Amino acid sequence: MHRQLLFFISLLLVSGLSAQTRQEWRDSLEVLTAKIGKDPNNLNLHLLKAETNINLEQWDYALAEYGKILHADEKNLAALYFRAYVHMQQKHYDLARVDYESFLLLEPEHFEARLGLAHVLQKLGRKTETTDELNRLIQMFPDSADAYAARAAYETELKQYDIALYDWDEAIRRKPLNSGFVVSKADILIKLYRMDEARKELNAAIKRGVPRYALKEWLDKCK
Repeated sequence: MHRQLLFFISLLLVSGLSAQTRQEWRDSLEVLTAKIGKDPNNLNLHLLKAETNINLEQWDYALAEYGKILHADEKNLAALYFRAYVHMQQKHYDLARVDYESFLLLEPEHFEARLGLAHVLQKLGRKTETTDELNRLIQMFPDSADAYAARAAYETELKQYDIALYDWDEAIRRKPLNSGFVVSKADILIKLYRMDEARKELNAAIKRGVPRYALKEWLDKCK
């Protein structure tokens, strides 16, 4: 279930990055490098170059760009947010935590940053703090299916199955056609040998409009 929480966070973090081919990113990098040479104090150009570095998985170069930006503007939200993301990629969890916390001091109700901070705390093994952050996320965003799903995934990882089932229910209630939420709940029920309940959950999802093929593996497990 750790992979589920990682999936939610990764999806939210990178969803804003535009889709280009690797060669297109290389071409963009060449253009941006030339522009920065002519206008080295343009922070927007440095931000664009850092984004390009990220898409080319040039983590150290991205960190260097964000460092330049934050040296000039220590409250630059984009630089703080994406530098935290880069630190996560490099497993610099303590540094990622600092950046997320700095970001949240400036923008306390930012969903993705709060979710990112929860993941950092998880990677650092801070169980109580991770739970507190996920609880805070739900308090701040009570209508968010993804907030409940993130907490449910973490609770599942901790084998806190009863409260995880509650949170999967809350996530499903808000996004009833999300097959990932449905199979996550069914997976717990199957682990607990509650096959009838799992089958009922899966069949109810099919009636709501979730494609049967998306649930087939779990339906087979209930036989």
